[in-house]
Amino acid sequence: MVEAVVFDVGETLIRDDRGWQAWADWLDVPRHTLSALVGAVVAQGRDNADALRLVRPDIDIAAEYRAREAAGRGELLEEDDLYADVRPALAALRQAGLRVVIAGNQTRRAGELLRALDLPVDAIATSGEWGVAKPDPDFFAKVVELAGSAPGRLVYVGDHPQNDITPAAAAGLRTAHLKRGPYGHLWGDSPAARAADWRVDSLHALGPALVP
Repeated sequence: MVEAVVFDVGETLIRDDRGWQAWADWLDVPRHTLSALVGAVVAQGRDNADALRLVRPDIDIAAEYRAREAAGRGELLEEDDLYADVRPALAALRQAGLRVVIAGNQTRRAGELLRALDLPVDAIATSGEWGVAKPDPDFFAKVVELAGSAPGRLVYVGDHPQNDITPAAAAGLRTAHLKRGPYGHLWGDSPAARAADWRVDSLHALGPALVP
């Protein structure tokens, strides 16, 4: 029996368009160039932050992030960054009696911005707040603690097979792979994605799949 559903953030709940566009503008490169580089590193199975290193090999990403914030050009999340199915799907899961949690690889600032959106969820946490990130097993130990249910009664939902599905399953959680975003589409038919308990193309499909 499923008691709680925990969601990844980037390309699961929010589009990453704004974030990458902001980085392109900050580094003074065409947005299409950086977008293409993100696609290239994803296809190679690399961390998408490597796209920034291809533009500027000596970049200190943390320092540049702080500089953007200081210049008033830092992180921003608004309602139109959410995928259209997010609010209704999360609300439907709560109405079905499930605990709904958000926990992903994001900054502390992203956690603040997510809370400001007043989403229909029970708890929100980020790797920046926890000091540990996926795919580290300690991240999923914190997920279990935050969700307040046994691992086998939790479902972790994400787009990235290697960061979301494989480590969540190794921690004893059930998993749902969402086929959207670069990782979700490119690796959607990989063995790691096929190993998920559920495979969906929309968050609207979760309720019927999880609730008998």
